[in-house]
This record gives sequence, structure tokens and C-alpha cells, in this order.
Amino acid sequence: MKSFLSRYKHAWILCYGFIYLPWFLYLEKTVTRNYHIIHTWLDDLIPFSEYFIIPYFLWFFYVGGAILYFFFKSPQEYYRMCAFLFTGMTLSLFICTIYHNGTDLRPVVDPEKNIFAWMVSLLHQADTSTNIFPSVHVFNSIGVHIAVAKSSCFKDRPWVVRLSFVMAAAICVSTVVLKQHSVVDGFGAMVMSYALYPLVYGEGYASSRRKIARKALS
Repeated sequence: MKSFLSRYKHAWILCYGFIYLPWFLYLEKTVTRNYHIIHTWLDDLIPFSEYFIIPYFLWFFYVGGAILYFFFKSPQEYYRMCAFLFTGMTLSLFICTIYHNGTDLRPVVDPEKNIFAWMVSLLHQADTSTNIFPSVHVFNSIGVHIAVAKSSCFKDRPWVVRLSFVMAAAICVSTVVLKQHSVVDGFGAMVMSYALYPLVYGEGYASSRRKIARKALS
């Protein structure tokens, strides 16, 4: 363990999980009533489909896999991606803390219909319909794809970038098709991504992160 920590000093940033998870679980337990319902006419035009539970759950592997890949492959790009993801996730929690929000879009799902409906029912049991704006699912999907598209690791493998785009797009669509989120939540995540992109992927930030990464690896 000592050898691992000595070699991978940049693992410290993953301690963010000890901030995010307790904060998120606190909101899930406390925001149970008197919250603002986010629901637009566009949401009503989108049909529900339990089959989109597959890309929705693949989000965990997509985001987690990208973090692990850059952790071992490129610490500099790992730092940059984590800075983007964790900043947005923190802003999302802060917004939900001061602006209690939720949705009433979820349909009644028969878990005996098929395995996909059963998976959706499990999701409904594990996750409440509150704290949805902006969508972390959408934001993190955008963040991971940006990291993949900007990475020098895939410069000679454009098919990886294209596959990442398809995966990110499928996850974003799944959030509204499963009625987990309103289109407003997705739009909010896009706006937040647009605002954070120049701060994290601008030249000024890149130079400072390269210095920090060199010191961490020395």
C-alpha cells in the first residue's frame, strides 16, 4: 500500500467521494417535501421506455472506467477531468441545497413486465425523484466525453472518441426517456459544462496543472 501511494500520489483527489456521498445522501433524506417540481411540456412529448435503463446504468462504468484509465495512463489528464467533474458535482449539490427541486415524471412501472422494467423498479427504490437539477448524469457524461476527445491517448484511435460520443449521448437521452430527469435538468447540465469548459480546459489551467502533476510525480 505504501508503495502504491508513493507511486500514485494523485490518488488523493478521489477523497472527494467522502465529501460528495454524505452531502448527497443528506439531501436525499431531507428533501422529501416542499420542493419545486420541474416539469415542462417537452417532457410530456418524450415517451417512456424501460430499455434505456441499460445506458443509464452504464454511466457508472463509463465514468468510473474513464477515471481509472486516466489515473493509470495520464495523471495530467486525470487531474483535469477530475477537476471538471468534481467542480460540477459540487455546484450541483450546492444548487440542490439552496434550491430544493424534484420531478413528478416517473410512471408506475410493473417490475414483472420484463427484466428492464424490474431494473427500473430497483432504481426507483434506490433513488428518489428529488435533487435532480442540474443532472449529474448528463454533466458527468459530457465531462468524460470531453476528456476522451481532448486526450492525446486517443489521438490515433478516433473510433474510441466516436464510441465515447455515442455512449455519452445514449446516457443523456436515457435520463429523460426513463423520466428520471426533466429536459430542464439536462439543459442545466449543458450550461454548467459550457461555463466550466474554458476554466478547466483553458491554457492557464492546463499550465498550472502540469506543474502540479510534475511535482506530484517527482
